[in-house]
Amino acid sequence: MKLLSRTEELLLLTVCRLQDEAYGLNIREEVNAISGKSFSIGGIYVPLNRMVEKGLLKTEEGQPTEERQGRPRRRYTITAKGVAMLRDVQALHKQMWSGLPEKIAIQLQLV
Repeated sequence: MKLLSRTEELLLLTVCRLQDEAYGLNIREEVNAISGKSFSIGGIYVPLNRMVEKGLLKTEEGQPTEERQGRPRRRYTITAKGVAMLRDVQALHKQMWSGLPEKIAIQLQLV
């Protein structure tokens, strides 16, 4: 089973959450708000582009705008391969969390 990095998982989930508004800046703001961590621009775009290359995400360019100095915005959408990867990661998380000894589960307030 191939695994995602934590950042890749966060970004894929954020793209799913934002749907039609999944543009780089919106993704960064959402991840920063949810995680409480401050991701740099490169910390967002490098893994996004890597996931496009892996086929987990796809992009489409919008129309250029004056406020972006003629540059188009790129919207990210998750692919079927990306959805399958998230499903595998979720199943792995469930399996790992359910296999904890009772003493630890009580400490983590899972019981």
